[in-house]
Amino acid sequence: MNAPADHARRLLEPCDIGGLVLPNRIVMAPLTRGRAGKERIPNVLMAEYYVQRAGAGLIIAEATTISEQANGWLESPGVYTPAMEEGWRDVTSAVHAAGGRIFLQLWHMGRASHSDFHGGSLPVSASAVKIEGDGIYTPLGKKPYDTPRALETREIAGVVADYRRAAARARAAGFDGVEIHSANGYLIDQFLQSKTNLRTDDYGGSIEKRARLLREVVEAVSAEWPANRVGVRISPNGVFNDMGSPDFREQFTYVATMLDRCGLAYLHIMDGLAFGFHKLGEPMMLAEFRRVFSGPLMGNCGYTLESAEQAVADGVADLVAFGRPYISNPDLVERLRHGWPLAEPAEMAAWYSPTGATGYTDFPSYEPKPGAKGLL
Repeated sequence: MNAPADHARRLLEPCDIGGLVLPNRIVMAPLTRGRAGKERIPNVLMAEYYVQRAGAGLIIAEATTISEQANGWLESPGVYTPAMEEGWRDVTSAVHAAGGRIFLQLWHMGRASHSDFHGGSLPVSASAVKIEGDGIYTPLGKKPYDTPRALETREIAGVVADYRRAAARARAAGFDGVEIHSANGYLIDQFLQSKTNLRTDDYGGSIEKRARLLREVVEAVSAEWPANRVGVRISPNGVFNDMGSPDFREQFTYVATMLDRCGLAYLHIMDGLAFGFHKLGEPMMLAEFRRVFSGPLMGNCGYTLESAEQAVADGVADLVAFGRPYISNPDLVERLRHGWPLAEPAEMAAWYSPTGATGYTDFPSYEPKPGAKGLL
Protein backbone atom coordinates (compact mmCIF):
# COMPACT_ATOMS: atom_id res chain seq x y z
CA MET A 1 0.00 0.00 0.00
CA ASN A 2 3.02 2.30 0.34
CA ALA A 3 3.20 4.90 -2.43
CA PRO A 4 4.29 8.49 -3.01
CA ALA A 5 1.87 10.92 -1.43
CA ASP A 6 0.94 12.61 -4.71
CA HIS A 7 -1.08 9.48 -5.53
CA ALA A 8 -3.39 10.36 -2.63
CA ARG A 9 -4.48 13.85 -3.67
CA ARG A 10 -8.10 12.98 -4.51
CA LEU A 11 -8.43 10.84 -1.39
CA LEU A 12 -7.44 13.85 0.68
CA GLU A 13 -10.19 16.08 -0.68
CA PRO A 14 -13.24 16.87 1.52
CA CYS A 15 -16.54 15.05 1.06
CA ASP A 16 -20.03 16.00 2.28
CA ILE A 17 -22.38 13.27 3.51
CA GLY A 18 -25.69 14.48 4.86
CA GLY A 19 -24.29 17.89 5.75
CA LEU A 20 -21.38 16.29 7.63
CA VAL A 21 -18.23 17.56 5.93
CA LEU A 22 -15.47 14.97 6.01
CA PRO A 23 -11.96 16.44 5.68
CA ASN A 24 -10.85 13.53 3.51
CA ARG A 25 -12.32 10.48 1.76
CA ILE A 26 -10.44 7.87 3.78
CA VAL A 27 -12.75 5.89 6.05
CA MET A 28 -11.77 3.66 8.93
CA ALA A 29 -13.75 0.49 8.27
CA PRO A 30 -15.60 -1.18 11.16
CA LEU A 31 -13.22 -3.65 12.81
CA THR A 32 -14.38 -6.14 15.42
CA ARG A 33 -11.65 -6.17 18.08
CA GLY A 34 -13.28 -7.83 21.14
CA ARG A 35 -12.16 -5.32 23.79
CA ALA A 36 -15.53 -4.47 25.39
CA GLY A 37 -15.35 -7.09 28.16
CA LYS A 38 -17.92 -9.66 29.16
CA GLU A 39 -20.52 -6.97 29.88
CA ARG A 40 -20.11 -5.57 26.32
CA ILE A 41 -19.83 -2.00 27.62
CA PRO A 42 -17.54 0.39 25.68
CA ASN A 43 -14.64 1.54 27.84
CA VAL A 44 -11.76 3.98 28.22
CA LEU A 45 -9.38 1.76 26.24
CA MET A 46 -11.78 1.74 23.30
CA ALA A 47 -12.05 5.52 23.47
CA GLU A 48 -8.26 5.80 23.30
CA TYR A 49 -8.18 3.44 20.30
CA TYR A 50 -10.66 5.52 18.31
CA VAL A 51 -9.07 8.85 19.30
CA GLN A 52 -5.76 7.58 17.92
CA ARG A 53 -7.51 7.11 14.54
CA ALA A 54 -9.54 10.34 14.56
CA GLY A 55 -7.67 11.63 11.50
CA ALA A 56 -9.85 9.43 9.30
CA GLY A 57 -12.40 11.34 7.24
CA LEU A 58 -14.94 9.10 8.97
CA ILE A 59 -14.63 6.35 11.57
CA ILE A 60 -17.22 3.58 11.36
CA ALA A 61 -17.07 2.07 14.82
CA GLU A 62 -16.96 -1.69 15.16
CA ALA A 63 -20.04 -3.87 14.67
CA THR A 64 -22.24 -3.34 17.72
CA THR A 65 -25.12 -5.61 18.65
CA ILE A 66 -28.66 -4.25 18.86
CA SER A 67 -30.00 -6.76 21.41
CA GLU A 68 -29.07 -9.82 23.44
CA GLN A 69 -30.49 -11.96 20.64
CA ALA A 70 -28.04 -10.30 18.24
CA ASN A 71 -24.92 -11.37 20.20
CA GLY A 72 -22.50 -14.02 19.02
CA TRP A 73 -18.96 -12.67 19.27
CA LEU A 74 -16.85 -12.78 22.40
CA GLU A 75 -16.58 -9.41 24.17
CA SER A 76 -17.90 -7.31 21.28
CA PRO A 77 -19.83 -4.18 22.32
CA GLY A 78 -23.58 -3.66 22.40
CA VAL A 79 -25.87 -0.64 22.30
CA TYR A 80 -29.03 -1.92 23.97
CA THR A 81 -28.67 -0.89 27.64
CA PRO A 82 -28.22 2.47 29.40
CA ALA A 83 -24.70 1.46 30.49
CA MET A 84 -23.72 0.66 26.90
CA GLU A 85 -25.13 3.98 25.73
CA GLU A 86 -23.16 5.81 28.41
CA GLY A 87 -19.97 3.95 27.49
CA TRP A 88 -20.37 4.92 23.85
CA ARG A 89 -21.06 8.54 24.86
CA ASP A 90 -17.60 8.65 26.44
CA VAL A 91 -16.11 7.31 23.18
CA THR A 92 -17.88 9.79 20.91
CA SER A 93 -17.06 12.72 23.19
CA ALA A 94 -13.38 11.82 23.07
CA VAL A 95 -13.39 11.37 19.29
CA HIS A 96 -15.16 14.68 18.74
CA ALA A 97 -12.73 16.45 21.09
CA ALA A 98 -9.94 15.10 18.87
CA GLY A 99 -11.65 16.51 15.78
CA GLY A 100 -13.03 13.22 14.47
CA ARG A 101 -16.37 12.05 13.08
CA ILE A 102 -17.83 8.66 13.97
CA PHE A 103 -20.76 6.45 12.90
CA LEU A 104 -21.90 3.31 14.73
CA GLN A 105 -22.47 0.04 12.86
CA LEU A 106 -25.66 -1.74 13.97
CA TRP A 107 -25.33 -5.54 14.01
CA HIS A 108 -27.38 -8.70 14.42
CA MET A 109 -25.37 -11.89 13.90
CA GLY A 110 -28.26 -14.20 13.16
CA ARG A 111 -27.11 -17.75 12.38
CA ALA A 112 -23.44 -16.73 12.81
CA SER A 113 -24.06 -16.93 16.56
CA HIS A 114 -24.36 -20.03 18.77
CA SER A 115 -26.68 -21.33 21.47
CA ASP A 116 -23.90 -20.87 24.07
CA PHE A 117 -24.47 -17.12 23.77
CA HIS A 118 -28.21 -17.52 24.41
CA GLY A 119 -28.58 -19.83 27.39
CA GLY A 120 -29.03 -22.86 25.16
CA SER A 121 -31.59 -21.30 22.80
CA LEU A 122 -30.76 -21.58 19.13
CA PRO A 123 -29.59 -18.54 17.15
CA VAL A 124 -32.12 -17.20 14.67
CA SER A 125 -31.98 -16.69 10.92
CA ALA A 126 -34.17 -16.33 7.85
CA SER A 127 -34.33 -20.12 7.55
CA ALA A 128 -32.94 -23.20 9.28
CA VAL A 129 -29.79 -23.33 7.15
CA LYS A 130 -26.55 -24.08 8.98
CA ILE A 131 -23.19 -22.46 8.29
CA GLU A 132 -20.75 -24.95 6.81
CA GLY A 133 -17.50 -24.00 8.45
CA ASP A 134 -14.89 -25.02 11.00
CA GLY A 135 -16.81 -23.74 13.99
CA ILE A 136 -17.30 -20.72 16.24
CA TYR A 137 -15.65 -19.50 19.43
CA THR A 138 -18.26 -19.42 22.18
CA PRO A 139 -18.07 -18.61 25.91
CA LEU A 140 -17.56 -22.36 26.42
CA GLY A 141 -14.87 -22.82 23.77
CA LYS A 142 -14.81 -23.56 20.07
CA LYS A 143 -17.81 -25.56 18.87
CA PRO A 144 -19.51 -26.55 15.60
CA TYR A 145 -22.14 -24.17 14.28
CA ASP A 146 -25.77 -24.77 15.27
CA THR A 147 -28.56 -25.18 12.77
CA PRO A 148 -30.44 -21.93 13.45
CA ARG A 149 -34.12 -21.46 14.12
CA ALA A 150 -36.09 -19.64 11.44
CA LEU A 151 -37.67 -16.47 12.79
CA GLU A 152 -41.45 -16.64 12.90
CA THR A 153 -43.10 -13.98 10.75
CA ARG A 154 -44.66 -12.42 13.86
CA GLU A 155 -41.21 -12.06 15.47
CA ILE A 156 -39.68 -9.96 12.71
CA ALA A 157 -41.38 -6.73 13.79
CA GLY A 158 -39.61 -7.12 17.14
CA VAL A 159 -36.22 -7.38 15.44
CA VAL A 160 -36.98 -4.24 13.42
CA ALA A 161 -37.95 -2.49 16.66
CA ASP A 162 -34.62 -3.54 18.19
CA TYR A 163 -32.82 -1.79 15.33
CA ARG A 164 -34.85 1.34 15.94
CA ARG A 165 -34.15 1.36 19.66
CA ALA A 166 -30.44 0.79 19.05
CA ALA A 167 -30.40 3.64 16.52
CA ALA A 168 -32.04 5.92 19.09
CA ARG A 169 -29.43 4.99 21.70
CA ALA A 170 -26.65 5.63 19.18
CA ARG A 171 -28.01 9.12 18.57
CA ALA A 172 -28.31 9.77 22.31
CA ALA A 173 -24.71 8.56 22.70
CA GLY A 174 -23.50 11.31 20.38
CA PHE A 175 -22.66 9.48 17.17
CA ASP A 176 -22.72 11.42 13.91
CA GLY A 177 -24.72 8.69 12.18
CA VAL A 178 -25.22 4.95 11.96
CA GLU A 179 -24.49 2.17 9.49
CA ILE A 180 -26.81 -0.82 9.08
CA HIS A 181 -24.70 -3.97 8.74
CA SER A 182 -26.33 -5.91 5.91
CA ALA A 183 -23.17 -7.71 4.79
CA ASN A 184 -20.85 -10.64 5.52
CA GLY A 185 -23.50 -13.26 6.18
CA TYR A 186 -25.11 -11.66 9.22
CA LEU A 187 -28.86 -11.53 9.80
CA ILE A 188 -29.98 -9.02 7.19
CA ASP A 189 -27.69 -10.61 4.60
CA GLN A 190 -29.19 -13.98 5.52
CA PHE A 191 -32.59 -12.59 4.56
CA LEU A 192 -31.27 -10.99 1.36
CA GLN A 193 -29.64 -14.08 -0.10
CA SER A 194 -31.45 -17.04 -1.65
CA LYS A 195 -28.81 -19.41 -0.25
CA THR A 196 -30.02 -18.76 3.28
CA ASN A 197 -33.56 -17.46 2.75
CA LEU A 198 -35.93 -20.33 1.91
CA ARG A 199 -39.00 -18.59 3.29
CA THR A 200 -42.41 -18.59 1.62
CA ASP A 201 -43.97 -15.72 3.61
CA ASP A 202 -43.73 -11.97 2.99
CA TYR A 203 -39.99 -12.04 3.72
CA GLY A 204 -38.91 -14.64 1.14
CA GLY A 205 -39.62 -16.33 -2.14
CA SER A 206 -38.66 -13.43 -4.44
CA ILE A 207 -35.97 -10.81 -4.82
CA GLU A 208 -38.34 -8.11 -3.59
CA LYS A 209 -39.54 -10.06 -0.56
CA ARG A 210 -36.01 -11.03 0.47
CA ALA A 211 -35.18 -7.32 0.62
CA ARG A 212 -38.19 -6.49 2.81
CA LEU A 213 -36.39 -6.83 6.15
CA LEU A 214 -33.64 -4.45 5.04
CA ARG A 215 -36.22 -1.96 3.77
CA GLU A 216 -38.12 -2.07 7.07
CA VAL A 217 -34.91 -1.65 9.08
CA VAL A 218 -33.85 1.34 6.98
CA GLU A 219 -37.28 2.90 7.50
CA ALA A 220 -37.18 2.24 11.26
CA VAL A 221 -33.66 3.61 11.70
CA SER A 222 -34.54 6.63 9.54
CA ALA A 223 -37.36 7.40 11.98
CA GLU A 224 -34.66 8.09 14.59
CA TRP A 225 -32.06 9.68 12.30
CA PRO A 226 -32.28 11.80 9.16
CA ALA A 227 -31.89 9.31 6.30
CA ASN A 228 -28.80 11.19 5.13
CA ARG A 229 -27.04 10.14 8.33
CA VAL A 230 -27.79 6.44 7.76
CA GLY A 231 -25.45 4.20 5.77
CA VAL A 232 -25.93 0.61 4.62
CA ARG A 233 -23.23 -2.00 4.07
CA ILE A 234 -23.58 -4.93 1.63
CA SER A 235 -21.25 -7.67 0.36
CA PRO A 236 -22.46 -8.99 -3.02
CA ASN A 237 -19.29 -10.94 -3.79
CA GLY A 238 -18.36 -12.37 -0.42
CA VAL A 239 -18.13 -15.90 0.96
CA PHE A 240 -17.64 -14.98 4.62
CA ASN A 241 -20.00 -16.97 6.88
CA ASP A 242 -20.65 -19.41 4.02
CA MET A 243 -22.47 -16.99 1.75
CA GLY A 244 -22.89 -16.61 -2.01
CA SER A 245 -26.11 -17.04 -4.02
CA PRO A 246 -26.58 -17.83 -7.74
CA ASP A 247 -28.86 -14.82 -8.22
CA PHE A 248 -26.56 -12.40 -6.39
CA ARG A 249 -26.41 -9.91 -9.26
CA GLU A 250 -30.18 -9.59 -9.57
CA GLN A 251 -30.61 -9.43 -5.80
CA PHE A 252 -28.02 -6.76 -5.10
CA THR A 253 -28.92 -4.66 -8.12
CA TYR A 254 -32.47 -4.57 -6.76
CA VAL A 255 -31.19 -3.72 -3.27
CA ALA A 256 -29.08 -0.81 -4.51
CA THR A 257 -31.97 0.48 -6.66
CA MET A 258 -34.31 0.27 -3.67
CA LEU A 259 -31.83 2.07 -1.41
CA ASP A 260 -31.27 4.80 -3.99
CA ARG A 261 -34.77 6.06 -3.18
CA CYS A 262 -33.98 6.38 0.53
CA GLY A 263 -31.61 9.38 0.49
CA LEU A 264 -28.90 7.58 2.48
CA ALA A 265 -25.60 9.00 3.69
CA TYR A 266 -23.82 6.36 1.60
CA LEU A 267 -23.91 2.79 0.33
CA HIS A 268 -20.90 0.86 1.63
CA ILE A 269 -20.03 -1.98 -0.74
CA MET A 270 -17.57 -4.79 -0.06
CA ASP A 271 -16.65 -4.93 -3.73
CA GLY A 272 -13.05 -6.09 -3.36
CA LEU A 273 -12.23 -9.80 -3.54
CA ALA A 274 -9.35 -9.90 -1.05
CA PHE A 275 -11.29 -11.93 1.53
CA GLY A 276 -12.83 -14.49 -0.82
CA PHE A 277 -15.18 -14.60 -3.82
CA HIS A 278 -18.03 -17.06 -4.41
CA LYS A 279 -17.32 -17.26 -8.18
CA LEU A 280 -21.02 -17.52 -9.08
CA GLY A 281 -20.63 -14.98 -11.89
CA GLU A 282 -18.56 -11.92 -12.66
CA PRO A 283 -17.98 -9.93 -9.46
CA MET A 284 -20.07 -6.82 -8.87
CA MET A 285 -17.82 -3.78 -8.75
CA LEU A 286 -18.52 -0.16 -7.84
CA ALA A 287 -19.02 0.99 -11.44
CA GLU A 288 -21.98 -1.39 -11.76
CA PHE A 289 -23.58 0.04 -8.63
CA ARG A 290 -22.92 3.59 -9.78
CA ARG A 291 -25.43 3.00 -12.59
CA VAL A 292 -28.28 2.38 -10.12
CA PHE A 293 -27.24 4.29 -6.97
CA SER A 294 -26.87 8.06 -7.22
CA GLY A 295 -25.75 8.81 -3.65
CA PRO A 296 -22.25 8.52 -2.18
CA LEU A 297 -20.60 5.13 -2.75
CA MET A 298 -17.96 3.67 -0.46
CA GLY A 299 -15.64 0.91 -1.64
CA ASN A 300 -13.96 -1.56 0.69
CA CYS A 301 -11.94 -4.79 0.84
CA GLY A 302 -8.33 -5.02 -0.26
CA TYR A 303 -7.92 -1.54 -1.73
CA THR A 304 -4.40 -0.21 -2.16
CA LEU A 305 -3.63 3.48 -2.08
CA GLU A 306 -3.35 3.46 -5.85
CA SER A 307 -6.60 1.58 -6.52
CA ALA A 308 -8.47 3.73 -3.99
CA GLU A 309 -7.22 6.94 -5.57
CA GLN A 310 -8.13 5.62 -9.02
CA ALA A 311 -11.65 4.72 -7.91
CA VAL A 312 -12.20 8.25 -6.63
CA ALA A 313 -10.57 9.83 -9.69
CA ASP A 314 -12.78 7.73 -12.00
CA GLY A 315 -15.89 8.85 -10.14
CA VAL A 316 -17.00 5.35 -9.13
CA ALA A 317 -16.17 5.85 -5.44
CA ASP A 318 -16.75 8.86 -3.23
CA LEU A 319 -15.14 7.24 -0.20
CA VAL A 320 -12.84 4.26 0.36
CA ALA A 321 -12.71 2.31 3.61
CA PHE A 322 -9.53 0.73 4.90
CA GLY A 323 -9.66 -1.94 7.59
CA ARG A 324 -6.55 -3.94 8.38
CA PRO A 325 -4.13 -1.07 7.62
CA TYR A 326 -5.80 0.90 10.41
CA ILE A 327 -4.92 -1.73 13.00
CA SER A 328 -1.19 -1.00 12.96
CA ASN A 329 -1.31 2.52 11.45
CA PRO A 330 -3.42 4.75 13.72
CA ASP A 331 -2.14 7.77 11.76
CA LEU A 332 -2.96 6.25 8.35
CA VAL A 333 -4.14 9.53 6.80
CA GLU A 334 -0.96 11.35 7.77
CA ARG A 335 1.18 8.54 6.43
CA LEU A 336 -0.64 8.71 3.11
CA ARG A 337 -0.55 12.51 3.08
CA HIS A 338 3.22 12.65 3.51
CA GLY A 339 4.25 9.45 1.76
CA TRP A 340 5.53 7.94 4.99
CA PRO A 341 5.91 4.14 5.09
CA LEU A 342 3.25 1.94 6.64
CA ALA A 343 3.96 -0.19 9.68
CA GLU A 344 4.20 -3.93 9.33
CA PRO A 345 0.75 -5.58 9.46
CA ALA A 346 -0.36 -6.68 12.90
CA GLU A 347 -0.32 -10.38 13.67
CA MET A 348 -3.75 -11.99 13.40
CA ALA A 349 -3.52 -13.11 17.02
CA ALA A 350 -3.77 -9.45 18.05
CA TRP A 351 -6.91 -8.68 16.07
CA TYR A 352 -9.51 -10.09 18.43
CA SER A 353 -7.58 -10.98 21.58
CA PRO A 354 -9.06 -9.34 24.71
CA THR A 355 -5.57 -8.54 26.02
CA GLY A 356 -6.02 -4.89 26.77
CA ALA A 357 -3.70 -2.42 25.08
CA THR A 358 -1.42 -5.06 23.55
CA GLY A 359 -2.02 -5.23 19.82
CA TYR A 360 -4.69 -2.55 20.15
CA THR A 361 -3.55 0.89 21.32
CA ASP A 362 0.20 0.26 21.40
CA PHE A 363 0.92 0.90 17.70
CA PRO A 364 2.91 4.15 17.44
CA SER A 365 2.36 7.00 15.02
CA TYR A 366 5.15 7.58 12.53
CA GLU A 367 7.94 9.91 13.63
CA PRO A 368 9.83 11.42 10.68
CA LYS A 369 13.51 12.15 11.08
CA PRO A 370 14.32 15.74 12.07
CA GLY A 371 14.38 17.97 9.03
CA ALA A 372 12.56 15.50 6.78
CA LYS A 373 10.00 16.98 4.41
CA GLY A 374 6.76 15.36 3.25
CA LEU A 375 5.90 14.93 -0.38
CA LEU A 376 2.80 17.16 -0.25
